[in-house]
Amino acid sequence: MSAAATGFLGILALFVLLALRIPVAFAMFVVGFLGIAALNGMKAATSLLASEAFTLGSSYELVVIPLFILMGNIASVTGMSRQLYDAAYAVIGQFRGGLASATVIGCGGFAALSGSSVASALTMGRVSLAQMDRFDYDTRLSTGVVAAGGTLGILIPPSTGFVIYAILTEQSIGRLFLAGVLPGLVLLSLFLFTVALICWLRPSRGPAGPKTTLAEKTRAMAGALPILAVIVLTIGGIYGGLFSPTEAAAVGAGAVILIGFAMRALPLSALWKASRDSISTTATVMLILIAAHMINPFLALSHIPSAVGDFLQALNLPVLGVLAIILLVYLILGCFLEGFAMLVLTLPIFFPVVTELGVDPIWFGVLVVLTLEMGLISPPVGINVFIVKSVAPNASLATIFRGVLPFWLAMLATLAILVAFPQITLFLPETMID
Repeated sequence: MSAAATGFLGILALFVLLALRIPVAFAMFVVGFLGIAALNGMKAATSLLASEAFTLGSSYELVVIPLFILMGNIASVTGMSRQLYDAAYAVIGQFRGGLASATVIGCGGFAALSGSSVASALTMGRVSLAQMDRFDYDTRLSTGVVAAGGTLGILIPPSTGFVIYAILTEQSIGRLFLAGVLPGLVLLSLFLFTVALICWLRPSRGPAGPKTTLAEKTRAMAGALPILAVIVLTIGGIYGGLFSPTEAAAVGAGAVILIGFAMRALPLSALWKASRDSISTTATVMLILIAAHMINPFLALSHIPSAVGDFLQALNLPVLGVLAIILLVYLILGCFLEGFAMLVLTLPIFFPVVTELGVDPIWFGVLVVLTLEMGLISPPVGINVFIVKSVAPNASLATIFRGVLPFWLAMLATLAILVAFPQITLFLPETMID
């Protein structure tokens, strides 16, 4: 059997294992290990398994993952995420659709702490859904805005998606973080526009909330200042060259812990729970990364990436045409695969193609991560939809999927804007102080 045939057989076996609900990491371990053994011998497979696990486990750059996850978990258990929502609600909650808009802003703020879409959707769902129900918001709007707003967690830095992309493609984590800032703000703005448009066309879906006094607005904004300061400190520190991404993660995690203690909102039991949850999430991410470094050499040995590259070049399409095909593949895969699984499965195939075409890897990374976001709310797998369903059990999945459709279209519009104007993505990384 040829190397290419072995590679395609391995990919088929991987999809079969995923369809059987084998965890992504273990499925990739099995396929990668057996594939390398078939193409290069058992000794090479066992040697690679030992070396890659140790190399990744001792990588200094990967410390950013548990630290940012811990920062988000601490912010959640201390109520800092609720303070972000309360501040946004106090300012715009009195307008039509204001509670939904406040939820989007709250999701964006929490995304800048947690780096996790699932955590953003879960936390903001618990905070905001009850309030929107209380003021008779349409279920499609309330659940849709939480599911879609949660996706900001993988685009607005710090983002676990960017970290994994950087590790797999050997790009700068700091530059990717900065590249996600303006696209994240563009997407957040389009989400707010979508809410306003829905409430203008169907006013009953998002009635205005009660007015707040200037004193109430001031108190709410003051309550959110500490966590906003942490966001500015971490992202601003990276941009200004004060911190590396790893140092910024340590500063941010330490700052939220100190704020939690100062506010007397972080008992030792809550700190222990947040730390335990962070360790569990980090272990899952590390397993996926180690497994990715097993399957990537297998794909390289099978020459599948070069075969795909030759095929795309044979189509004689312009660079944007090839890029459109790749993004379309990501959009389709997003309907069936979890985001991180898509990254580790497809980057070894597509990344050499786009670099050969001269596509900026930072720009491509933001486009890929945005398409991963769209998968989070695409049927039938859309994990954020199921997260919202767990928080709002009375809402049907069909209702939530209908609710996220306008926001999915807003994400598609954002993707088109970023493809047409790459300078939106590249402006901050190009002005970064090294």
